[in-house]
Amino acid sequence: MVNHGIVLDLVERLAAVADGATAAVPLGPGDQGPVTQTVAAWCARTGNELLEVRDGAAIIRRGHPPDPLAGLASGQMPGTRLWMYTNFDCNLACDYCCARSSPQTARRALGIDRVRRLAGEAVQAGVSELLLTGGEPFLLPDLDDLVAACTDALPTTLLTNGMLFRGNRLERLRRMDRDRLALQISLDSATPDTHDSHRGTGSWARAVAGIRIAQDEGFRVRVAATLPAGQSHELQPFHTFLDSLGIAPEDQVIRALAHRGNADAGLELTIESLIPEVTVTADGVYWHPVSADDTDQLVTAEIFPLAEAIAEVRRRFSDYRARANAATQWFPCA
Repeated sequence: MVNHGIVLDLVERLAAVADGATAAVPLGPGDQGPVTQTVAAWCARTGNELLEVRDGAAIIRRGHPPDPLAGLASGQMPGTRLWMYTNFDCNLACDYCCARSSPQTARRALGIDRVRRLAGEAVQAGVSELLLTGGEPFLLPDLDDLVAACTDALPTTLLTNGMLFRGNRLERLRRMDRDRLALQISLDSATPDTHDSHRGTGSWARAVAGIRIAQDEGFRVRVAATLPAGQSHELQPFHTFLDSLGIAPEDQVIRALAHRGNADAGLELTIESLIPEVTVTADGVYWHPVSADDTDQLVTAEIFPLAEAIAEVRRRFSDYRARANAATQWFPCA
């Protein structure tokens, strides 16, 4: 028998809250079993959700919460791309390096065995692109093997400062798959002054030379610039210069300086404010490559199975977005 009193109470209390919000509906004294069954049946018919019964009341969510991950732009779903820090040592000591890399930094190499396994598991986990970064990957004597393990599995981007394309390292570059590999070379300005002030005297000229070598070798080249606040006036001259080098507009990447690693200023980036990009280092799985040397964004020290690490990142991200959505609910006053 339907308890019409409780049904009217349900309608009245849920009408006063926003979609996705909750209401507590008292069940009354006595045997609450039949009343709870009525509430559960009513929720099922009306598209609401009975969360629990406690302290003599039914806790009900109006409607069903939207998928917190719905509406993400193409490519933003965590796990679409997988970043790997091949190493942390570098031939440069840039004053705003998010990974704190330098010639004195310990290598902390990921290693060929883990890279090969990660590339294989990435395919099964639905990853569509691999990105290798450092440190400076071209310091590694087996970089061509690392890259081959990745390009055999998925399209790959290799981030580098472009300054080491000579001798044995140039030969390693020449052994890489031009059809499946893009090189992303760091260059911060159209002229040497700004770039060299952060990365070292002469580094701009050597990076530009590296871009030209990579192009001559038949690789797709992306160029990525890090611009501190107040340097937006450099954008147009920079784009004009990259156009002159033959860098396609879609391969000209501009990113803001982040207050991470060596940087003493920049954007404050937290787990709550960042759309995650799953990042693996020798130390574990991190939320984002910009913070892969910071313990506050370590997701798990267990790299494998990769699918479980990706699932954990998605779960946490979904929770953060759901809480943010709940904090902006409509509150009826009339």
